[in-house]
Amino acid sequence: MSTPSAPADLPTTAGDLARSGHPAAHARSVRTELRDNLLARLRAGAGPWPGIVGFDRTVLPQFERAVLAGHDVVLLGERGQGKTRLLRSLVNLLDEWTPVIDGSELGEHPAEPITPASRRRAAELGDDLPIAWRHRSERYAEKLATPDTSVADLIGDVDPVKVAEGRSLGDPETIHYGLVPRAHRGIVTINELPDLAERIQVALLNVMEERDIQVRGYTLRLPLDIMLVASANPEDYTNRGRIITPLKDRFGAEVRTHYPLEVAGEIALARQEAHLVADVPDHLVEVLARFTRHLRSSGAIDQRSGVSARFTIAAAETVAAAALRRAAVTGEDAAVARPVDLESVPPVLRGKLEFESGEEGREAELLTHLLRRSISETARARLAGVDLAPLADGVSALEGSRRVVTGDRVAARQVVDALPSISVVYTVAERLGAAGTEAPGPLASAVELALEHLYLTRKLAKDDDAEDGTVAYGG
Repeated sequence: MSTPSAPADLPTTAGDLARSGHPAAHARSVRTELRDNLLARLRAGAGPWPGIVGFDRTVLPQFERAVLAGHDVVLLGERGQGKTRLLRSLVNLLDEWTPVIDGSELGEHPAEPITPASRRRAAELGDDLPIAWRHRSERYAEKLATPDTSVADLIGDVDPVKVAEGRSLGDPETIHYGLVPRAHRGIVTINELPDLAERIQVALLNVMEERDIQVRGYTLRLPLDIMLVASANPEDYTNRGRIITPLKDRFGAEVRTHYPLEVAGEIALARQEAHLVADVPDHLVEVLARFTRHLRSSGAIDQRSGVSARFTIAAAETVAAAALRRAAVTGEDAAVARPVDLESVPPVLRGKLEFESGEEGREAELLTHLLRRSISETARARLAGVDLAPLADGVSALEGSRRVVTGDRVAARQVVDALPSISVVYTVAERLGAAGTEAPGPLASAVELALEHLYLTRKLAKDDDAEDGTVAYGG
């Protein structure tokens, strides 16, 4: 995403800024800025955390208290719980535009230069010191911690080019600043913090507490103004590393995240994040949400690794892709996912799961069982109170070519045309949001869920034809 251009009417020199009465003429610390803007959002009833689902009563109150307290924060949670997204949303609490000394390496405020070069320019130019305006998106820096991350990456190192120009090694202007100093007056996020080598974590100690940096044996005192936030997996299951105790002690707040606590939260997250290439009805997204939740509670799955929310998202996208492929093969105008498309999920996504030892060879059986369980639970919840016995009797009476056949090469119209003309079909359609449309896709998807539920509860027969990939319901 490109950075927007600053408004043309903003001051361009330090003197103009001071005389303008602009709120940004007086430097505020980044923590004060975040606190003031968060309080304004809360008082206005505006949601400060767009796109964050399922944390309203658990994680967000803790996170907001940490921001209001001005604390550096570490989020602890399993993979796919939205830690990075929450940290990235902090940028929305920064002022949209802030003044910086034009050309300064560290984005210093005109009233508070901190590097020797900027102080010299400010003294020489006075009110004529040129300023630029930095958008909030430019005040956020993010680093994925990897074992090969160096002190130079985060803090800085001596620039040999500057030394070759004749400057001495003790000259602060020979330093090439790293990610953290360059985020001065902004937010620094370090993802997967335990993956940083312990000696690299030590380099952050002075930055977080004393606000100075040490490069190649000499200390440069810089009153850095940054908020450091990080994400990490709980130490009880990560084998890659740990957060050293002195660094952990410097974080003012540790907030635990979690997966959505309710099925509705899981569904909302999938709807929000999945990029669907076909229509996936709500009842199918609910099946996938329940499937993910069963995987998270299964003893056969390594729960120390977790089952990411990305599993539900990828599953929904896979089901949509299966529907789009069928529409292309059968010539349907509209691609609508049906329960038969759920069969594409286990073989494609089993690689995203870590199974416990001793489950070798049973993976497919386990996934199929939990998926079928999810289908039945969804059907019971959405069709509660509907008497499906007439549907079971009507379909059971069908024989031969008249049976209800579905599959990855069977068009929705073919499924609908084979259904018996009984009122329960329309009741099912109404319950599952398929009523009032002439397109066959939604109706076929709705009735297929009811038929599969009848089969799983042993009230209807089903024949699988492995050769042509079809499934036939009926007598």
